[in-house]
Amino acid sequence: MNTNEKGFSLVELLVVVIIIAIVAAIAIPNLLASRRAANEASAISSLRTIHSSQATYQATIGGGVNYAADLPALNAAGLIDSALGANPSQKSGYDFAMTVGTTGLTYCAEAHATTQDVTGVNRFGVETDGVIWKNPTATMTCATGDLTTTGASAIQ
Repeated sequence: MNTNEKGFSLVELLVVVIIIAIVAAIAIPNLLASRRAANEASAISSLRTIHSSQATYQATIGGGVNYAADLPALNAAGLIDSALGANPSQKSGYDFAMTVGTTGLTYCAEAHATTQDVTGVNRFGVETDGVIWKNPTATMTCATGDLTTTGASAIQ
């Protein structure tokens, strides 16, 4: 064997591959957790936007009384972006829905993860009073302008 040959032995290459696999095994779960946290922060921010848009709509277009009937109506009024104002509405790994009470005097909006435990863990909701609720289970629902918050906790 010529002693001037240069290169890596099979053992050296395997050690490098094992080190890269260990680093990836540590980094990937942290990256996914960071993405879920970012999606949840975006969902909360979007619910704040919906709430302030509903207040603006009520004070202007709604004549001081009525809220917008749905998210596309808020988009048509130029109060929310087209991602939130679409039907169905989906943004940053969360699906959004909004309903208005039969009299138009109350509303609620909810956000739930598009893929539970992948794009997000918690379900969020807001209603007329502006309190944002969080619940990790699927029991929070928004129907006819009323948010069911059983087991949920207020975050704002």
